[in-house]
Amino acid sequence: MKEKTVKQENTQEVARKRLSSEERQGEIIRVAIELAAEKDVNSVTTQDMADAMQLTQGAIFRHFASKDEIWLAVMHWIRERLMKVLGKAAAEASDPLDAIQRMFLAHIAFIGKHPAIPRILFSELQQNRSGKLRVLIQEIVSGYEARIAGLLEEAKQQSLVDENLDSKSAAVLYIGMIQGLVMQASIYGGKRTLLQEAGKVFPIFLQGVVNQHHTHGKEKK
Repeated sequence: MKEKTVKQENTQEVARKRLSSEERQGEIIRVAIELAAEKDVNSVTTQDMADAMQLTQGAIFRHFASKDEIWLAVMHWIRERLMKVLGKAAAEASDPLDAIQRMFLAHIAFIGKHPAIPRILFSELQQNRSGKLRVLIQEIVSGYEARIAGLLEEAKQQSLVDENLDSKSAAVLYIGMIQGLVMQASIYGGKRTLLQEAGKVFPIFLQGVVNQHHTHGKEKK
């Protein structure tokens, strides 16, 4: 019986070690994010990752050439998951403005579920270790802004907002609200929850956009 138990354990260990390269990379990314939630991002080492996975450091480098490459993969992971979350939120909307609101709240909820993400993002931007990483972050933000601006343009066509609204600047403000909320949550900790504050802030943004439409409508009369 004891031999069977040992044999089962050995089989499980072999199976664990025989993960595909893609599966192992995914595991490394997950562990990197978990470690970033527990300690300062800059102090997370590949040895920490290896220890958490009960592997050697060499095993980590068989899948990623450097720590920068790991954080680059982490950022790709973040983009993929975030875009799925935002896409799902937008698909459930009744109109462009509803889509923007649903995306905003879904984004905040995503950050709440993965609190390490803002820390990784800000840390990498401050350190500027990898040019590839900075370019990827810029692509994510610019693509996001373009998506929001596009929805605002649709809102114009449906006469939901003023035809003279600067959609691009409004999209920049939208992104800025998320960044500001994340920073506030970081400063005040548990005293201010992201979702509660988001629920208070977004209506002000929406009111500003919609009121511009109504104000111009009155002037035309």
